[in-house]
Amino acid sequence: MLQKINKFIDSIYFTNALKVTVAAVIPVVLFSLLGEFRIGFTIALGAFFTYPSDIPSSLKHKINGVLFTAFLVSFINLVINIIYPYNWIFYPFLALLIFILSMISVYGHRATMTSFSGLISISLAFSNINEGWAMIEHAGLILAGGLFYLLISLIFYYVRPNRYIEMQIGDCIKLTAKYLKLRGDLWTGNADRNSIVKKQLHLQVELNTIHENIREVLIRSSITTGSSNQNRKMLLVFISLVEILELALSTAFDHRKLHQKLDDHPKVLLTYQNLAYNLAANLKQLSKSVKNRKIYHSKYNLLNDITILKHAITEYEYEVDKNTASESVLMLTTMLQYAEKQVEKIKIIGRAVTQTSLSEDLKGKDKDLEKFLAPHYYPLSTLTQNFSFSSAIFRHSLRLTITLLFGLIIGVFLPFQNIYWILLTIIVILRPSYGLTKERSFQRMIGTVIGGLIAFGILYFMYDNRVISVLAILCMLLGFSFTQINYKISATFITMYVVFIYGILTPNITDLVQYRILDTLVGAILAFLANHFLFPTWEFLNAPSHLKKSITANQEYLKEIALFYNKKGTIPTSYRLARKNAFIEIGNLMASFQRMSQEPKSKQTQLPQVYKLVELNHSLLSSLASLGTYIQSHKTTTASKAFNIVVETVKNNLENAIAILDNIPTDKNVAKKDLAIHFTALNDIRERELKEGEDINTEDFQLKMQEAQLVLEQLVWLISLSENITKATKVLQST
Repeated sequence: MLQKINKFIDSIYFTNALKVTVAAVIPVVLFSLLGEFRIGFTIALGAFFTYPSDIPSSLKHKINGVLFTAFLVSFINLVINIIYPYNWIFYPFLALLIFILSMISVYGHRATMTSFSGLISISLAFSNINEGWAMIEHAGLILAGGLFYLLISLIFYYVRPNRYIEMQIGDCIKLTAKYLKLRGDLWTGNADRNSIVKKQLHLQVELNTIHENIREVLIRSSITTGSSNQNRKMLLVFISLVEILELALSTAFDHRKLHQKLDDHPKVLLTYQNLAYNLAANLKQLSKSVKNRKIYHSKYNLLNDITILKHAITEYEYEVDKNTASESVLMLTTMLQYAEKQVEKIKIIGRAVTQTSLSEDLKGKDKDLEKFLAPHYYPLSTLTQNFSFSSAIFRHSLRLTITLLFGLIIGVFLPFQNIYWILLTIIVILRPSYGLTKERSFQRMIGTVIGGLIAFGILYFMYDNRVISVLAILCMLLGFSFTQINYKISATFITMYVVFIYGILTPNITDLVQYRILDTLVGAILAFLANHFLFPTWEFLNAPSHLKKSITANQEYLKEIALFYNKKGTIPTSYRLARKNAFIEIGNLMASFQRMSQEPKSKQTQLPQVYKLVELNHSLLSSLASLGTYIQSHKTTTASKAFNIVVETVKNNLENAIAILDNIPTDKNVAKKDLAIHFTALNDIRERELKEGEDINTEDFQLKMQEAQLVLEQLVWLISLSENITKATKVLQST
């Protein structure tokens, strides 16, 4: 229990919650002692408004983002107070302001959080409408709160400058370990492979998010302020983790075929599975070491596991006929080599965690890193291009604007005590995704009811304002901490915090709780209905776009692999970029499927077909990674003409799938007869090697045979997958 509490307190979520809690509590306490609670509370509001924009980034972008948000929320509050008395101007202006704030989400995550801050500022502006000098004073105090939050955030940063990236790297190592564990599960004879692949795809979505966070902080910081030794260490760990993920994905063997061949010799597969599990366990241990800043000492002898696997393969060779076992032995040898590469990468991470000198390990890997970042560029054209009903953000902006205006009208014409609670609930709950809005609606309603009842029960028996104040601070801290972990718990604590604050300020606490629950219910219902009936954006409409991007990314990855196989040399940056995009897009495609699965059953008619295409694209990526990893780590022969023709066929099949998604009729397939001839030509490579009279025991001969088999096997698999993707795409577009 204590270990879980320590883990929670050391988490990023708790640290972020602590920052905003400190920034909000200090001015309230300080000015309350001076008899100016109102000033302290307004400054606290400014900190609260600004907090969402403090997202992972380099120090420069953190400061710029928080500063911009602080001035924006202050300006919004001032303008609303100025225009509020003039109804004929106020309502059109408010609609335009909400719409524009919502639309700036097209510029990415930071813009989305700034938009959220601005919208929150709009809703809470109705809690305190001022006139004259009081308007300027109130807006100035909100700005002061934003600037004070920035100061607190910077203090946290300089006290523990590397803590965020260490925690992110630690989480990334842990997720990668889970991925390796799932790959190991595939080697169980009766494994539910469909379930394992689904878990891998869900994990890929999480890995995509954390990879982007790490790139943004590590690489952006290196570019803007120079690279510290700690940054270089974490960068090396991150690069190694990406390579480990590619290696894990690259074991794209036909597991059923292997099990058929080795059913009578299970020891070798169990030995490999044990090694796979130990690789995952070793990474998990590294994750704890990075997070806890403890000295890393491996509990696992991975080199010994490698030796045991070698012996198991040798024993298998002796037990069976050499000609019968040749194909299996080559596959097992390839698995062994992949495992050796994984051990090598894990050793690099271990050195990065424990040693100070990394120049040799990082040499050449930090080249052109800025190309892996999304550019921070905000052209007006990006905004104007989204002024269309085909844009999900445009639809969401209209939906949010209309819903907020409707909520405001209900609050004005019906006897609601706090209009801004309705607006605040709509802003927090109403998301572009139907599934997330539905989930948050129920979680917020449940959390509000539970929180209100608990807080009311405490206030009924508690009369000491000092104790209630401490409870309010604690609830605020926990409420913000659980926002990203469990929204229902977060809503419970935030409700308790609000009730405690008002319990200190007003004796009429019973009415307060009732209105708080009623307002939240109204806001949640409006948000849910709006997302269902007001310009809904169903995910099946977006799925073809995500599918097209994933197929295109895999196609580009194949082009880079073929180019590298033909030219040899060092791995170009374009190869690593293509690999990164392929991993990102398969994660985005899976995320699209997840969102679709949360929508009404009537909107899930294409769900099975979409998931089939997710699996096919994942298998294609796995096969590409297998081919790419092999040619990176082995001295390969010259690429044959037949190889390039078969690769071109795969690319044409994928091009056909893209054309189908674009509703363009085309057919670039190579005739089956011609394709069979090319496969025969590739297979002849192996036959010629056998007839050349080389000593079949020489290492060089074994490597050539291994290359011929693996390349041929992956090309056959790629052809099959690309054809199946084309067929499945036709079915998807016809439904």
